Amino acid sequence: MSELNQVLNHLNSVVLGKADQIRLAVCCLLSDGHLLIEDLPGMGKTTLSHALARVFGLKYSRVQFTSDLLPADVLGVNIFEKDPETGQGRFRFHPGPVFSQLLLADEINRATARSQSALLEAMEERQVSVDGQTYPLSDPFFVIGTQNPASQAGTFPLPESQLDRFLMCIRLGYPDEKAERELLEGNGRRALADALPAVLDADGLRALRQQVASVRAAPAVLDYIQRILAFTRYDAGYPYGLSPRAGLALLTATRAWAFIDGRSYITPEDVQAVLPAVADHRLQSSGAASQDILTRVRALA
Repeated sequence: MSELNQVLNHLNSVVLGKADQIRLAVCCLLSDGHLLIEDLPGMGKTTLSHALARVFGLKYSRVQFTSDLLPADVLGVNIFEKDPETGQGRFRFHPGPVFSQLLLADEINRATARSQSALLEAMEERQVSVDGQTYPLSDPFFVIGTQNPASQAGTFPLPESQLDRFLMCIRLGYPDEKAERELLEGNGRRALADALPAVLDADGLRALRQQVASVRAAPAVLDYIQRILAFTRYDAGYPYGLSPRAGLALLTATRAWAFIDGRSYITPEDVQAVLPAVADHRLQSSGAASQDILTRVRALA
């Protein structure tokens, strides 16, 4: 746990005044899920992504999503190469930036649906298929997608299938007055992120994920999660509720939240702590009006 405390301290020294969002991001990484960060430009989304890669010692790559981006720009491409000695040629696969441990899909909703869909197989199956050949991705493999609000020009909303593959969605928001003053008086956040030491590595992260999986979920807490799922499906008025995949995501994230707290068991309060980040983007994608899901399910505990 001391390593996790170091991770949180380092991240909080770079992204100021966002302790809850940082803890949710770490929780998502420990849950072996993917993270979507939705906010206005310039709020620190890219800086947080880079800082996470640094402290967890992960190989990092970034793709700037634009309207002219092609799937091959993300996945890689087969190129015909000729041997200068023999004169014979063959196609050789050149891996794209998806072949990393932490991939930042920056402004993902500025790309067309065709390019957005290039990540579907990678995020779910941890592999990519190019020209009939399948290539496994690294373990761990973590996607952080950032997106601008849909009201901004030049955005293409993510389809429901893609949103459901993001275990969590968080929003950073404006810093408070104290944090903003420290930003104005201090050094550039990106330089601070570059200087962060690696507290863990890929093996250390995998070991932590195994410990998260062993966190106990009592039957009473599983009953509570099931009541939440049933409420979103049948009683809340949403066009459609949380999927079974969302239910598993909620349980895994709850375990990770309790683990960060130093406990080997989960409570209803842990479920409530991660519920908005796990559920809101899935429920809003169903066409429902923005509502405080947490307020509505507290009575179900």
